[in-house]
Amino acid sequence: MNFLFVSIDGLIGDIAWRVRNEGHEVRYCIENEDEREIADGFVEKVHDWQEHTEWADTIVFDDIFGYGTHAERLREEGKAVVGGTAYTDRLEDDRNFGQRELKKAGIDVLPHAEFTDFDEAVEWVRENPDAYVIKPSGNVQNVKRLVFVGEEDDGSDVIRILQSYKRSWGDKIERFEIQRRADGVEVAVGAFFNGERFVTPICINFEHKRLFPGNVGPSTGEMGTSMTWTGKNDIYRRTLEPLETRLAKEGYVGYMDLNCIVNADGVYPLEFTPRFGYPTIFLMEEAMKTPISAVFADISRGRDPGIEVHSGFQVGVRVCLPPFPFTDPQTFSEFASNAPIGFESKPPKEWTERHRLENAPDGVHIEDVKCVSDQWRVAGTSGVVMVVAGMGDTMADARTQAYGRIDDILLPNMYYRDDIGERWIDGEGDRLHSWGYLRD
Repeated sequence: MNFLFVSIDGLIGDIAWRVRNEGHEVRYCIENEDEREIADGFVEKVHDWQEHTEWADTIVFDDIFGYGTHAERLREEGKAVVGGTAYTDRLEDDRNFGQRELKKAGIDVLPHAEFTDFDEAVEWVRENPDAYVIKPSGNVQNVKRLVFVGEEDDGSDVIRILQSYKRSWGDKIERFEIQRRADGVEVAVGAFFNGERFVTPICINFEHKRLFPGNVGPSTGEMGTSMTWTGKNDIYRRTLEPLETRLAKEGYVGYMDLNCIVNADGVYPLEFTPRFGYPTIFLMEEAMKTPISAVFADISRGRDPGIEVHSGFQVGVRVCLPPFPFTDPQTFSEFASNAPIGFESKPPKEWTERHRLENAPDGVHIEDVKCVSDQWRVAGTSGVVMVVAGMGDTMADARTQAYGRIDDILLPNMYYRDDIGERWIDGEGDRLHSWGYLRD
């Protein structure tokens, strides 16, 4: 089949590459000119994706911010498309709208309020003292470090941050949500949707967003993910299942994920991800026995791909270089730009082009990488280099495999979190099981 992948910032290159290696023709468009060299040498690249829609049998969009409108139009024209709708794009872009839709579907949500004025928000917190979380909406929500989780029960720390944001980000944060903080286990539940219904199995995953081990430091897009797969468990029935009718009405096709706080009292969705998560999709592909090209082909045509996955657990660790998670072109130029990537077990001199592009080291998923003259090199502008995955019967086994594979990487100045998956081992898994939420 012919697959066309469309991306804003070059996020889905690894999946495009793996679909190519499954025997299909692939073309890949990255719209951001600063990121266009990502995946060079791995798949065929094109500059204007709209010129290739007639060529494509299946079209895959990797983000929101307007792509939902394109996906809707192409589906109306009879194309097989993995992608959102204007409605599902808004679920992520407008946090308050997303919470309203959850409540409309009968799903429990935490108390929250939306603001466009910092002074009004400060006064509201003073009148309603509690521990809160600040969540910007719109494009600025991609600056992950702006999410602030309050610790003080009277909201005093949230007030100080709101006053600081007014001075430093007041001209960029157009609207934001203040949500009551809840204690418990943070867990995400996700599944593929084929335009009519969710298909099993269900992906239960745990995001690790802080930069440093122990969940400290600035918030990033993600530093790693751990996951397992289940049938239609209690978390799914309290979150995704009530949304099925609305998503079917929209004709949504793709992956849908809800990040939640879970405790003995209930399950409370925090935010939508109506698209692929990164690095979640790489770890999902690693776990699948079913080729991911077959998953895309089937769900975009309203079929159930009968996804088969490895049992047990998976761990994915993001490997980075400076300046991630910050933007600093000079630092990127000094530490990351065009840096060569090597592997101890397969010296570069022994790697032919076929080895480079078809038999990468086990568990290694490229992010901002290109292949030039048979050498992998760092590309893009962010310092996000790759995700290294491991699997096992237990979370500890998956961790051992993932970190053993990282030890094989030769990349000066790289850094990563060394505690991905430990939360499950340290008690979160036991708590979820004792509350009954993972029961089929």
